[in-house]
Amino acid sequence: MVDVFEQGRRPKVKVGMEAPRSAALQVCPGAALEHTFDENMPGLMKDLAAAWGPVLEVWEGYTADGEVRFAGSSGGAATALALYAIEEGGMHGVLHIAARPDVPYLNHTVLSRSRAEMLAATGSRYAPASPCDGLQKVEEAPAPCVFIGKPCDVAATFKARALRPALDAKLGLTIALFCAGTPSTQGTLEMFQAMGITDPRAVTSVRYRGNGWPGKAVVTMKDAAGHESRREMTYADSWGGILEKHRQWRCHVCVDHSGEFADIAVGDPWYREIPEGEPGRSLILVRTERGRKVLAAALAAGYIVAERADPGIVEASQKGFPTVRGQVWGRLLMCRLMGVATPRYRNLPMFRFWWGRLTLKQKAQSIYGTVKRIFRKRLWERAVCAPMDPGASPAPMVEAVPQIAAQAAGAEKTQND
Repeated sequence: MVDVFEQGRRPKVKVGMEAPRSAALQVCPGAALEHTFDENMPGLMKDLAAAWGPVLEVWEGYTADGEVRFAGSSGGAATALALYAIEEGGMHGVLHIAARPDVPYLNHTVLSRSRAEMLAATGSRYAPASPCDGLQKVEEAPAPCVFIGKPCDVAATFKARALRPALDAKLGLTIALFCAGTPSTQGTLEMFQAMGITDPRAVTSVRYRGNGWPGKAVVTMKDAAGHESRREMTYADSWGGILEKHRQWRCHVCVDHSGEFADIAVGDPWYREIPEGEPGRSLILVRTERGRKVLAAALAAGYIVAERADPGIVEASQKGFPTVRGQVWGRLLMCRLMGVATPRYRNLPMFRFWWGRLTLKQKAQSIYGTVKRIFRKRLWERAVCAPMDPGASPAPMVEAVPQIAAQAAGAEKTQND
């Protein structure tokens, strides 16, 4: 996997590796995705299934570890569940993402085995990430592991384990984080620019959220003399004003934003106004019996403090997700009509939300907006992606954004499937 400046993480296919390429496409949720859960399973909340996938229990709570709770993006529930699994549940480690030590605005995949390692990686990372590139570490581990990722990452893992029995045996728990889309690296560098940061090479750490709820985007820098400084931006300005505009096209045709293929999914309970200074809380969706058992054990062991919640808070917390589901139907329709590569979704209802949830204006936007994107992005063409070289970026930030893109255009090209 390589970082492509204006798009995100992309696969580099090596010559002579057609078999692995074929296997990768089989498990890619961007190519196809299908729900196979039993619609008559005991405890299934049928009123939520169409828009949110399988949900057996809804909880709201937070980690009992105050330091983790403060550092996390919301209530730290995902970290708490992972810590219980490796400290009390007999699991070997946790596969997840963290900031790259050498280029902290990029991500890499790590297998953490301690509280200190997990704590160092808390907080949302609104930057390209590909935790599935570390699944071999899980398959080769001496005991089952936890996997934490975006909904698409967990969906890919769900499909991969069906093809690889050894991997399936080592996946002890999958946790998905609610996701509204992943911005490209270009988005992060534009955020730096808005903060007045002129040299991305001087950046020593990047936090997009956390240290409060939802927390601020905080960038720390160190100059040539060793003096440290920091810049901050509100979550509304960083995500809402800059980052979300740089989400890749794949995110605009994604139908799963709440981790429907995970054992447990975690998000923000934004069904009410959050007072300034309120400690973080997590919305927890139990999706499988495995997830139910792990959460019950973590509660009993004191890792999580939580209470059962009204299922109605799920949609109230993320009102836009069912609307997006409807918009995706319109986007996919136009892609098919115009001969553009289109994901194949089965048993993930969309049309009912396009018809029943979208206004007439939103319906029209899902159609003509897609046509505009198809022509603007030339989506009928096979994309050619080039890895970026962050170390080669010039010092002045105003030059860095276009020049990194220019460097990538002249670098070794890789095919984007």
